[in-house]
Order: sequence, then structure tokens, then C-alpha cells
Amino acid sequence: MIHYSKVCLDTFGYELPPLTLSSDEIENRLAPVYERLNLPAGRLELMSGIKQRRFWEKGTRPSQAATMAGKKVLDSADIDPKEIECLIFTSVSRDMMEPATASFVHNSLGLSSSALIFDISNACLGFLDGMVMLANMIELGQVKNGLIVSGETAEELVESTLVSLVQDQTLSRKTIKPAFASLTIGSGSVGLYMRCASANEDGVRLVHGAWEANTNHNNLCHGGQQSNSTLMATNSEELLHRGVETAKKTWERFSQKKGWRGGDIDRFFCHQVGSAHAKLLFQSLGLSPDKNYETLANLGNVGSVSAPITMAMAIEKQIYTRGQKGALLGIGSGINCMMLGVEW
Repeated sequence: MIHYSKVCLDTFGYELPPLTLSSDEIENRLAPVYERLNLPAGRLELMSGIKQRRFWEKGTRPSQAATMAGKKVLDSADIDPKEIECLIFTSVSRDMMEPATASFVHNSLGLSSSALIFDISNACLGFLDGMVMLANMIELGQVKNGLIVSGETAEELVESTLVSLVQDQTLSRKTIKPAFASLTIGSGSVGLYMRCASANEDGVRLVHGAWEANTNHNNLCHGGQQSNSTLMATNSEELLHRGVETAKKTWERFSQKKGWRGGDIDRFFCHQVGSAHAKLLFQSLGLSPDKNYETLANLGNVGSVSAPITMAMAIEKQIYTRGQKGALLGIGSGINCMMLGVEW
């Protein structure tokens, strides 16, 4: 477990893509498959709890999506881009293998040449990892502030999955299962300006964090380029149980800090995979599901953007009061888990 005393989560910003794709529309595309396998209509929304997901216009790159969120952060925080001392790009999606996608965001935002910039990639935990890395540098006095951004682009994955499923005449009810998780993915972007906190100020503070790696199960979700298309195979049921198992171990350490047991926390902001995942997670950790702020139904699983954009939307709606506590709960394939404590 790690503790912080100087880190302020100053300003969030996010961008929602302009296009929507409903679960019903996806099933309409898959009608020949559903008919051949005798699958009931409405299965996708029923299994996932997702009504729709958002998509960018064709050709939008992860750096462009992240830049949109970063610009919103800088405008809202009223900070000169040249004052940013560190930029971390944290998406699953990236523009290319080399150079770092952070370099494109850095240039687009007009940040200083003296800013430290790099990518962090850790499946859906990237943004939370970025928060820890930046918080560590702020706590140590290496930088006074920094900007974390993530821009997820799910369009190619979902389209490739749909084309593959319709074309594959060998599919059975069993072999189609690993592809369903890909149809829950959505696009979006989020950014966060973090800085060194002043004494006795009212800003949102990062208090502490805990994590757990359970890499014996790194075979449960694999994705990447295959034959000029992007595809992902996920053992959703096993990933669900092993992920919650990992979260339980993380929670045991996270909640050891005085004043941070389940009943002490006012709001939870989770990486959102599906409704079944959230239900099992809260049952296993003994937490109240009423405290879980959700965006799943309308955004889907937005990878590394999911947990922070959910918190950003909650802050925008002012669902908290001074002195309340929130917890970011993240689980990523690999399997990795991270939990961060935040106080208003």
C-alpha cells in the first residue's frame, strides 16, 4: 500500500464520441448468426447491461481523442499548456508502435519541450497506473504538476469482430462466446490535471492506493492485429471470477487504512465490464451497490477510460460533499487490480 499527502486531483476533462451504436443494432448485424445458432434477441444487452456504446468518426486516432480531453482539462483548469511538467498517455489504443503516442498529444496540445512525456500501457488499468506514477513524482518533488490522458478507439475492434462472426460458418454456441466481450467495448477519452496540493486547500486529494498482480491468468484475454484486422478473444466467465478473486486480495490491503473500510466510503467508481461483473464484485467485497456510480449502460466498456470518466462525470454532477470519500476500483486483463482512495 502507498500513501500520499501532497497530491491534488485538480481538474478532469472528457470527450464523448459523437456516434452511438446500440446493442440492438449490433444484434441486427448479427441476425444471420443468431438465426443459425438459435440465439434469443436481446441477449447482448441482457448479458452485459449495455444499451449502447459511443464511437468516433472514422479515422480518429487515439492521440486525437486524447488531445480533445486534454484540451478540455487545460481550458477548465485555466492553465497555460507551457506550465505542464509531465504528460502521460495511458490508453490500450495507440496510434502506432513507435513513437510513443504521448509525442503526438504533446505536440497537439502545445506543451513545453521541457515536459517529461511517455506512454504507460497496462490494459484497462493504464490510467490508474498513470495516476500513481505522476503522484509519486509530485510527492517526491520531482514535478509540481502533470497531465494524464487516455483516448480509446474501439471502432476497428467492434467492426472486425462483427465481420468475422458473420463470415465464420463454423461458429457454434460455444465457440462464439470468446467474441462477445469485444462487442461491449466503446470509445471515449478522459484527462486529469494533477498538481502539488497547497496546505489546507479544498481540492480533491489522492490519499492512498493498493494493487495486486495475478499473472497466472494472463491467458484469459488476448487481443491484437490478426490478418489486417483487430480481434480479441476473452474467456469472460473465467476472467470474471479470477478478476474478482484478485480484487478481493487488493481490497484486503486497501481497506486496512484507518477510515477506509466499505462503510466509510461514500462513492465507488469502477472499471466497467458488465453488470454481472459489478454485481459479483460488490457481493464479494461486501460493499453496497447503491454507492457504485455507473456509466456502463450508455458508454459500455471504455477500457482505461472507464473508471476515470465515470468519476469525472460524477464530479461534474456534484454528487459529493466536502469530507466525503471515493474509491477508484480497477481490474485489467493480465490479471492486474488497482484501487485508489480519494477524499473531497
